[in-house]
Amino acid sequence: MSNRFFFGGSDDSDSGEDNLPFPKPLSRAAFLTPDFDPATYLSSLRNRHQTLEDLRTELRTRSQDISKELLDLVNDNYQDFLSLGGSLQGGDEKVEEVRLGLLGFKREIEGLRAKLDERRKEVDDLVARRKAVRRQLQLGRALCKIDYRLHELEQSLMITPDEAMQNKDAGNDHQEINEGDEDSDDSQEGNGSTSGLIRHVRQYLLTRREMERMGPHNKFIVQNQARLKKVKDTILLDLGNALKQTSGRDDQQLITLLAAYRDLDASHEAVQVLKERLS
Repeated sequence: MSNRFFFGGSDDSDSGEDNLPFPKPLSRAAFLTPDFDPATYLSSLRNRHQTLEDLRTELRTRSQDISKELLDLVNDNYQDFLSLGGSLQGGDEKVEEVRLGLLGFKREIEGLRAKLDERRKEVDDLVARRKAVRRQLQLGRALCKIDYRLHELEQSLMITPDEAMQNKDAGNDHQEINEGDEDSDDSQEGNGSTSGLIRHVRQYLLTRREMERMGPHNKFIVQNQARLKKVKDTILLDLGNALKQTSGRDDQQLITLLAAYRDLDASHEAVQVLKERLS
């Protein structure tokens, strides 16, 4: 109880009210804590034997005392505040120097940004050119592959470059000239001639598919259509010779040759050859 209350002086011992215990004044240190919370502080005063109005009056008095102390502090240091303002005179030059430095730094940043944008455009252009070159390279490889396949077919079918430029009539004349040698050639190749023809048909179809993939307006494809047609005519010529010499009992070979005609979209030519065979 002695920590929470104090009693009046001995001079007032005759008065009954003066002998009553009074709450100690509010501690100033409690308001100076960094984590001071008004609600928490008020809740800590619940055991304080004091009316709410007395507590409010004491807090108001403490607030007024603090305000007065703050005003006294300002008045005591007012002269120092004035001298501080005077000491700041002439700082405009420093501020201007800082401002000019910042402007120069801003110009440097803008220059670097412009160079960066220019370099980025150059990189974008180079990337676009690289993609275009890569597409052209892929196209060139595909065209070289087509040329190689055509050349391989021409060699396998024994087509010379001059023959590749001849028309279909010249190919028919060639067929009539070589009809006398068909028996000897087929007797040497036997069943292997049919497999060779089927291989030629597959290579031709693959080459034609690759050429169609390049598009009809490609200059290289347009220039090599005659070579492709000559290859097809030669294959049809060989197929016709093989079909004429197919024995009636070899149904499997006949079916294989007719399927090759079908793959070449030349079923009409097969019908004509069969008619000539039966006539």
